[in-house]
Amino acid sequence: MIRVLFFGPVAERVQMRETQLAFNAGMKLQDVVTALSAQHPQAFDIVSFTAVNQAQVKDIQLPLNDGDEIAFMAKFSGG
Repeated sequence: MIRVLFFGPVAERVQMRETQLAFNAGMKLQDVVTALSAQHPQAFDIVSFTAVNQAQVKDIQLPLNDGDEIAFMAKFSGG
């Protein structure tokens, strides 16, 4: 299983903080983004930070492993 976490405004738009997806051999981060953005396009319009296993990633073609954790966040502002 892949654990998926949503933070801030992204969580508000998907109306959950966490979900799980079945892992398939050969799965890439792009597969997760494509599946979830099809279900929640309004949330993925604001995603600006993605982390896999608590490390920021920019490579959408990153191969995933069973048990990985992915987090999606929007930009934070404040002072």
